[in-house]
Amino acid sequence: MGDMRPIRNIVVLTGAGVSAESGIDTFRGGGGLWEKHRVEDVATPEAFARDPDLVLRFYDMRRAAIQTKQPNPAHFALARLEAEWPGRVSGGRVMLITQNVDDLHARAGSRNLISMHGEHLNAWCLSCDARSPWTGSLIDRPPCPNCGAVTLRPDIVWFGEMPYRMDEIYEALRDADLFVSIGTSGAVYPAAGFVRSARDGGAHALELNLEPSRGSAWFNETRLGAATEIVPAWVDEMLAGRTG
Repeated sequence: MGDMRPIRNIVVLTGAGVSAESGIDTFRGGGGLWEKHRVEDVATPEAFARDPDLVLRFYDMRRAAIQTKQPNPAHFALARLEAEWPGRVSGGRVMLITQNVDDLHARAGSRNLISMHGEHLNAWCLSCDARSPWTGSLIDRPPCPNCGAVTLRPDIVWFGEMPYRMDEIYEALRDADLFVSIGTSGAVYPAAGFVRSARDGGAHALELNLEPSRGSAWFNETRLGAATEIVPAWVDEMLAGRTG
């Protein structure tokens, strides 16, 4: 990776490109339509207030679909990096931040994980603010397991809402020696700005993507290819110490 400071803390950001090879549809193809509705029209607080059945039906479908999918080699490679990096570098740490709302990173074994846009397999109660694991449907308005109120919604960060755990994310970016963005478009903020925050803190920045993202110019290095191929190869390289 050229001349750079020693790598101890690694921050990895993942987007839809990591899960695409597991068969997770982003609904961005075909004009971004779902049953003739724009995804933006079923993923906002305003849409939920206007037509909650439509929104709940969409997320019930997504929640059911995700449970039929499996982690792919990219997910498993990142979990292996997190598990083995501290043993290779004293005090080393890997933080994984995902824009994805599936649970494939967790199922692959990632533990130091921030799901900044929420999780399909959680339900959020608007009455008591509790998040509950949820694998069934919400369309029939089931009660909250915590307080009993009939006010559950998908635990998803919708357009116009603030992503989760942003203070932790920016602290990790400030401390990062290496920032790696995998399978992201570079179009969705605030995540698209993470590379600049990491670079401002002195981190080296690497992009692993199927094609250059909108933010490619901010990275020190870009490697192109399918996530299931280039992510395991990069992890093998890191754990073998071949980072130069």
